[in-house]
Amino acid sequence: MKNHQPHTEQSRIYVACLAAYNNGILHGAWIEATEAWSMWEATRNMLAKSPIPDAEEWAIHDYEGFASIRINEYDSFERVAELAAFIAEHGALGAELIDHFCGDLEEARSALDDRHLGQYQSLADYVQDITEETTAIPLNLRYYIDWQAMARDCELNGDLFTIQIAHDAVHVFAGC
Repeated sequence: MKNHQPHTEQSRIYVACLAAYNNGILHGAWIEATEAWSMWEATRNMLAKSPIPDAEEWAIHDYEGFASIRINEYDSFERVAELAAFIAEHGALGAELIDHFCGDLEEARSALDDRHLGQYQSLADYVQDITEETTAIPLNLRYYIDWQAMARDCELNGDLFTIQIAHDAVHVFAGC
C-alpha cells in the first residue's frame, strides 16, 4: 500500500525545444495538460519563438500535477491529456490506480468502475464487515477472529488489493 499526498494542483507539462536544448539553450513552455490539440498548439507556438530557426523537435522535460504517475519525454499529448483528465476526475485515488497498474489507464478505469468495493479505515475493517454480513458468527467466537490475518491473506492470494490515499482512507478493490 502506498500513501501519497492528495492531488491538488493542475496537471501540466514542460515542453522543451530540442534544437535549442542541443545548442545549450533552455527554451520551452509550461503547458496545461487539458486537450491534446491545445497542447499541440502551445508547443507549435513555443517552437515558433525558439532562438534556433526552424525548430521542429520537442520533448517533455518536466511535469507536475500527476501525483506518482511518470510522464515520459515522448509520451503523446493524447495520453498526457487522458491521464490528466482521469486524475482531475478521480483525484489521488485515480493517480494511485494508474500507478498500481503500471500506467495502464484502461485497467485503472476498469478497476474503479467494476471492482471498487468501497473506502474503509483498513482492509481488516472491510474483511470484518463483509464476513459479518455474510456469515453468522457465534458470540463466543467473535473475539478469537484475527481480522488482520484474514485481510493479509485476502491481499496475498490476490482476492483483494488496496489503495491507501490517507492514514485512515483505504480503498478496497476486488482482485483480477
